[in-house]
Amino acid sequence: MQSTKAFWIFGLVGLLGFVRWVHGDGNPLMVPLTVIQSASSKGAVCLDGSAPAYHFSPGYGSGINNWIIDLEGGGWCNNKRTCDFRKTTRHGSSTYMERQIAFNGILSNKPEDNPDFYNWNRARIRYCDGASFASEGYDQASGLYFRGQRIWSAAMEEMMSKGMGSANQVLLSGCSAGGLLLNKHC
Repeated sequence: MQSTKAFWIFGLVGLLGFVRWVHGDGNPLMVPLTVIQSASSKGAVCLDGSAPAYHFSPGYGSGINNWIIDLEGGGWCNNKRTCDFRKTTRHGSSTYMERQIAFNGILSNKPEDNPDFYNWNRARIRYCDGASFASEGYDQASGLYFRGQRIWSAAMEEMMSKGMGSANQVLLSGCSAGGLLLNKHC
């Protein structure tokens, strides 16, 4: 009985620690979505033809000339059926993306949670092409746009216009499909 009680207490403490690690102190910086309106004219569009988007929090103090660009992941679509479905989600259309997201972990603005990068310029590029920001094409029969390469270029142009071109340091990070982009471009 005593060992069962200790097991549950240990498990609960571990779970609470994990939740704190994932979510910080429960009061994360909420960062609004910015749609790259100019991208559409360059053909840089999500699967459904909507403009791509990102979230950005400007740097300050000693981090003002440093940047973290985080590339959202989310798997691939690999046939018409999965790509058709994806275009009705946040991974295929900016229409369905959250209007704001929490910046935590490596994007947190809290020195106690992110001592190395809390005051850097921090951006999350949203993933909506279904192919790790590497696609280039249009399927007329299905009406699906595969324009990840153009989205990447438009997002980098946007970051350059915000000052990344004169950065001292730039760190690219990514998860899953976003991480694969790093292999392609770095």
